[in-house]
Amino acid sequence: MARTDTISSRTATQRPPIELAAMAVGATFLVVGILGFVPGVTQDFDTMKFAGHESGAMLLGLFQVSILHNIVHLLFGVAGIAAAKAISTARSYLIGGGLIYGALGVYGIVVDKMSDANFVPVNGNDNWLHIGLAAGMIVLGLALSARTTETDRAGRLG
Repeated sequence: MARTDTISSRTATQRPPIELAAMAVGATFLVVGILGFVPGVTQDFDTMKFAGHESGAMLLGLFQVSILHNIVHLLFGVAGIAAAKAISTARSYLIGGGLIYGALGVYGIVVDKMSDANFVPVNGNDNWLHIGLAAGMIVLGLALSARTTETDRAGRLG
């Protein structure tokens, strides 16, 4: 469905920015999930385990990964792309996913890295990345929700 671009008065078929953000975040997670299974990009690939802190595989030499960790990235990627089809689901994905990654970041900080509870697994670099992802996703979800609401309101008034 085409809509009128209020700035240039031309027809646009572009998605709202919040849907584009969910699509971009989802695509990024898909790429990261795939790269986690690529020897060379993932160092010590031969030490990768399904789950647990014993997995010695390091994505880009920085982030501890396992098969489970990579699958989670792939699933988050698919979810983001699926959520990008509507404003409400894109918002839910960005904010909800951000909250999940925030919880994972906090969990990674408090969990004993050598215990069975570190089943994902995560290391210090993962923790800070997860907290950064959480903040970024939540900010995108909130900021672009407000922008979408303002744009919708202006379109109805104009």
